[in-house]
Amino acid sequence: MKTGGRIPKNMTFEKALARLSDVVSELEAPNKELEEALELFEEGVALSRFCRSRISEIEKRVEIVLKESPEGLETAPFESGDGGEDA
Repeated sequence: MKTGGRIPKNMTFEKALARLSDVVSELEAPNKELEEALELFEEGVALSRFCRSRISEIEKRVEIVLKESPEGLETAPFESGDGGEDA
């Protein structure tokens, strides 16, 4: 996918994430030409920004739904379950 850092309009979050994973694998391969590595890096940055943007949009939509719910649910910061901090 050589798009010059542009994401196709029909790109979904799942497709972008899968392609980003492929880009990382390709960049980790030995003996990569400098120009090819730079193109892959640019594509990876664009994909990463796209994914972050989609996540941000979804978070905002979830907050709106929770604020509008009749139960009066409140949002709280998401805490990943990576075990990075001990309670």
